[in-house]
Amino acid sequence: MTEFPPAQFGERNRRRDCIGSWQARFRDQSGKQRQKCFPIKDGGKKAAEAHLDKMRTKVRERTYGDPKRGEITLSAWWELWWEAQPKRAVTTTNRKRSNWAAHIEPKWGQWKLCDLEYIELQAWITKEVKGYHTRKKVHEVLSSMLRAAVKDGQRIPFNPAADLDVGEPAGKHPDDLRPPTRDQVALIVQHLPMYYQPLVVFLEHTGMRWGEATGLRWENVDLEANHLKVKEVLSEDDGRLFRKPAPKSVAGFRTVPVTPHAADSVRTMVARWRPPESVTPIGDDPYDLVPGELVFRGPQGGVLTRHNFRRVWVPAIQAAGLAREVKNPETGRMEWWPRVHDLRHVFATWLKDLGIDEKDTQTVMGHERGSKVTWIYQHSPADVAAKVRAAMAPETEGVRTLRAV
Repeated sequence: MTEFPPAQFGERNRRRDCIGSWQARFRDQSGKQRQKCFPIKDGGKKAAEAHLDKMRTKVRERTYGDPKRGEITLSAWWELWWEAQPKRAVTTTNRKRSNWAAHIEPKWGQWKLCDLEYIELQAWITKEVKGYHTRKKVHEVLSSMLRAAVKDGQRIPFNPAADLDVGEPAGKHPDDLRPPTRDQVALIVQHLPMYYQPLVVFLEHTGMRWGEATGLRWENVDLEANHLKVKEVLSEDDGRLFRKPAPKSVAGFRTVPVTPHAADSVRTMVARWRPPESVTPIGDDPYDLVPGELVFRGPQGGVLTRHNFRRVWVPAIQAAGLAREVKNPETGRMEWWPRVHDLRHVFATWLKDLGIDEKDTQTVMGHERGSKVTWIYQHSPADVAAKVRAAMAPETEGVRTLRAV
């Protein structure tokens, strides 16, 4: 328009799509025309042809991605991505939402997908996200979001969070992992209020998780056959209890043998509360707990919660002279040993001492596969040390030892 003014050469449309001497034009998978301009000083025609060949190849191979699709912010992409996610368990859903709102969104929410880079993400997750397990869950959410962005029409060419290093979990000394002995558990039971003693004995003799035991319905107990069936659990989310139609894993659906002591504990609670032999189906409201059907309840007949039971557990282990405070190496919080959950480990150790096969132990305890906890108590450090000493004994007998002069 400057070199050939309309007054001299006539009116014509201004070209809005070209800023250089050569323009490479092609159509993407949807048929929409795309273009890129190459000035003469940057190679001109050869550069435009090379770019055109490259883009047409990507379109044919279905690997072309529109760079503008990657300019969406991470917050906007979260809304699209989250809406498309399949329905998960309540605890899993709320955990992902919490990780997004507490860690990812404040830092990266206003960043564009195309601007996220590996080294910046790695520095953030190393320095600002505290705790191995928190870093692991946060990384799972972020990596899933960006992996979906790669699949969704190549919004970004690759996932920059795919190989982030979340570190290693803080280790604990085997002494802090070892559960109390059965004699120590008996001592704790003596210092508990009489009402709670049957529950602790039941946990020790069945190895059930807290939510499985407190969610046990009378209909699922068969004292004549000396077993019970784990069909649902009570779980907690944001301070609220709800019924969960499936245990922790598929292996959680199992049949648990009932020892005479566990049977006596059940009979004691049933005689007090007389629950009906029926199970109300879990309806649209999982927070309707139907406590009248539960075997183990609180002193007032309501659902027994961890928080309320802790009020009697900690004084009992202190009175028994067993309590000690252990610092959690990951969170830095002080925790009491032994925990209620350690009763499950007491059961695993008991099965090991009885010579029960490790695979059978996993089946009874509801482990989907060989777990770290089962391995630890099937192969304790003390047992390993004893085996090594026994094996070395023949070689060390009669060996002259040194003495100080």
